[in-house]
Amino acid sequence: MTCALLFTIAGLKAQDQTVKGLKDATGKEIKKDPNDTIPMTWKKGGLYNLNFNQAALSNWSAGGDKSSVSLSTLLNVFAFYKKGKHSWDNSLDLAYGIVSTTSLGQRKTDDRIDAVSKYGYQLSKNWYLSSLLNVRSQFTKGYAYPDNNKKVLTSDFLAPAYVLLSIGMDYKPNDNFSLFLSPATARWVIVTNDSLSAVGAYGVDPGKKAKFEMGAFASLNYKHKIGTNSLYQTKLDLFSNYLHQPQDIDIYWTNLLAVNVSKILSMSLSVDMIYDNDVKTVKSDGTAGGAAMQLKEIFGIGLAVKF
Repeated sequence: MTCALLFTIAGLKAQDQTVKGLKDATGKEIKKDPNDTIPMTWKKGGLYNLNFNQAALSNWSAGGDKSSVSLSTLLNVFAFYKKGKHSWDNSLDLAYGIVSTTSLGQRKTDDRIDAVSKYGYQLSKNWYLSSLLNVRSQFTKGYAYPDNNKKVLTSDFLAPAYVLLSIGMDYKPNDNFSLFLSPATARWVIVTNDSLSAVGAYGVDPGKKAKFEMGAFASLNYKHKIGTNSLYQTKLDLFSNYLHQPQDIDIYWTNLLAVNVSKILSMSLSVDMIYDNDVKTVKSDGTAGGAAMQLKEIFGIGLAVKF
């Protein structure tokens, strides 16, 4: 569920504040000391979100499962460094969600590990020479369900895992927009599960555990505050593999809307879209199909704790 937008809200709350505009207990405006020119070099914080739902039915004429329980949790932490021309941005997103019903049993609704570290050296007002490291994977096994009586293993911890190392130019005209462009990006696709690697899942050679790719990479990040309590954020990553079918561009696109209902209550809507020509669908008979756009939508209301 949520990448990143709830994290962004926490980041906005934790932004560096000066004493300008603050007031003391008497209501008098506090002036900044002109001799105080020491900048804050680190900004750190995060957010933990928990959503829970439970239902039980007995002789219910409208129908439905006898019982159902759903739980989703999200942890976002960040550490940003800025001093002089140097900047270093680090973020970690962890998410997991399950639903359990009487008829269908237990199934996942979300599963994500996403770590990003980006170093930049400022060349001009809006341009940075930057290097970026991104690692993405998941916690547990994932299955496709062609029908209610059959499940097919599609993923696992480190199967796949994507490790991306890139160097390029980062355009940041303001705090709400950035565009990272790289003509030289190395990416490793890792599949440690034996049964998945044996069939060449996620584009690795059958029987191999990893595949190296070299290509071009672009990452666009944009956020926009809507009113006083809402925030929208989108992230679009594009990758073209020079070594194999460079015209088939991998797409990783997240869209997130978060609303602060109260200090501890939050509402979020996330829509994620992924296209990778090496990721195959599962047909109704359980066999592999062709590549297709992957779509995930999650709406949640629950507790949110910022720190």
